[in-house]
Amino acid sequence: MAEVLIVPTGTANLASVVAAFRRLGVGVRSAERGREILSAEHVVVPGVGSFGAAMARLMGQGFVEALRRRIAQDQPTLAICVGHQLLFFASEESPGVAGLGVVPATVRRFPESVRTPQFGWNTVDPEPDCRLVAAGWAYFANSYRASEAPGWTCAWSEHGGRFVAAIERGRVIGCQFHPELSGSFGAELLRRFLELR
Repeated sequence: MAEVLIVPTGTANLASVVAAFRRLGVGVRSAERGREILSAEHVVVPGVGSFGAAMARLMGQGFVEALRRRIAQDQPTLAICVGHQLLFFASEESPGVAGLGVVPATVRRFPESVRTPQFGWNTVDPEPDCRLVAAGWAYFANSYRASEAPGWTCAWSEHGGRFVAAIERGRVIGCQFHPELSGSFGAELLRRFLELR
């Protein structure tokens, strides 16, 4: 059986992520050491809650450099929600806290003119060069978002203006939305992720 390694951020509701992969016939286990992150076939970085708390957990567990190396080596990696935001340099949610820094941009709060947090379904509109993220509807639960991701291929959504719904580069994917809660659209994305070698 294929296996996915989950990187515990300490802020995630892992049950839905685990259930989504098990529905696809995939085993799931939690990382305990950084070297596991480098050797695993597929790694998922989930997250719900605070950017700063999630980053502190990664640092405390010794996972930061392993994740940076894994992404630099283009190994199959999927980051979800706050996990996706951790790929960026920083977030307005946690001033002074550095993210993983693999995307040279800052995550910012939605403008006050729209309902925040954004809870519910929204469109995902991929750029033509996207290979992994398809067009469709996905479930979002976020108060912060990126408006750019230089060096990455993006899919976009609209809420108080255009924002980054997902990014991809090689075999690395970041999703602001929750594929594990996005029905058949999300399941198909997870299948494509699992096909990466």
